[in-house]
Amino acid sequence: MTTRDELEATIARIVQPGKGIVAADESMPTITKRFKAVGIDSTEETRRQYRQLLFTTRGVSEFVAGFILFEETLGQKADDGTPLAEVLVRQGVLPGIKVDKGTTPLPNADGDLITQGLDGLSERLKAYKVQGARFAKWREVYGVTDRNPTPLGIEANAEVLARYAAICQSEGIVPIVEPEVLIDGDHTLERCHEVSDAVLHAVFSALHRHGVRLECMVLKPSMVLPGKGHPPKASPEVVAANTLEVLRRNVPAAVPTINFLSGGQSPEEATANLNAMNIMAPDKPWVLSFSYARALQDPPMKLWVGRAENVRAAQQAFYQRLKMNSLARDGKYRVELEKAA
Repeated sequence: MTTRDELEATIARIVQPGKGIVAADESMPTITKRFKAVGIDSTEETRRQYRQLLFTTRGVSEFVAGFILFEETLGQKADDGTPLAEVLVRQGVLPGIKVDKGTTPLPNADGDLITQGLDGLSERLKAYKVQGARFAKWREVYGVTDRNPTPLGIEANAEVLARYAAICQSEGIVPIVEPEVLIDGDHTLERCHEVSDAVLHAVFSALHRHGVRLECMVLKPSMVLPGKGHPPKASPEVVAANTLEVLRRNVPAAVPTINFLSGGQSPEEATANLNAMNIMAPDKPWVLSFSYARALQDPPMKLWVGRAENVRAAQQAFYQRLKMNSLARDGKYRVELEKAA
């Protein structure tokens, strides 16, 4: 099988009807913070138990094409000794891997960040592939103020995303390209729209410049939302209209799928906004799906709280959120379905 064949086979799995991607790739500081909020000690064992809970949820493959894993998880095993990546494969779910190494301040662009981890990426991808990974994820973040992100920040981050994507494809790994315009702050929805437009324009210019095959990538953007410190929240219809406008302006039809991040939205908000987009754009050229972390995991994590006797209830909550977002992927979600559940 050629590298191109590998990429096309993986994309075909990712865009299966009714399915999305689960981001279970929280870094150590992030998952420690989330565990602490619900009273769970963050240890290698509790993290393993939690990821196992998610991966072994009955029926997960109905709604999930792939899980993004943290490097630690890719090396861990289930209770019966099966590698956790293999647990997913046996269920018909693709393992993926977060490959960036976190952010650092970008010199001469005060307030902007740049993501690290390109050095040695090819060699790491080869090793991850042996462990079962078939796609990867890299996140660049853009804080929003009156002056941020700066033109330098936008261009530098786009260049890094494109270099990462090109390296992934050269290794037969499908890249998830994640430019996250942060919800933190008191900016307006209009300012988020302006920034998102500039960011996606730069990202696709860089992807083109680096020869990235658009048909074999996943875009993981944020939705166009007002900052958390700028009430009131926008309605699903307003979020959908603004997000679709930015996507139509900047994302070529060759991109097969756009899997949104939830980025601080509540589980119900993220689902409703995705649903509104799919209702509003029946003739869109791309699949519009999900690649949520917190919006899928908050309910099961709060139910589990590290206790074995709560595993089944937590899995049922996880299954429910997956089902709701699968419906939203097709514009068939209704708020009444939450109450019925």
